[in-house]
Amino acid sequence: MTTKTPARMRTKQWTLRLDLFEEDDTTKVHAVLDTGDNTLEARTTARRNPHDPPVPEIGDEYAAGRALAELARQLLHAGMTDAAANEQ
Repeated sequence: MTTKTPARMRTKQWTLRLDLFEEDDTTKVHAVLDTGDNTLEARTTARRNPHDPPVPEIGDEYAAGRALAELARQLLHAGMTDAAANEQ
């Protein structure tokens, strides 16, 4: 008869900061994800089409979405790199 070792519970908190800067028809975002073990950064930009009405929230959403997508790409790459290194 084998006894199972109870699973260890682990809790972590990651911090995400998005700094948005607006100037004229351009929104820039600096995103920082701090995992405690690693820090990932992304800088992205969104520009309003001059034919569109000025709605700053839309630029915020585009620029922030792009920054989050870039952080996701970096995070997946870090996971794949760590997993590959762990196989050896």
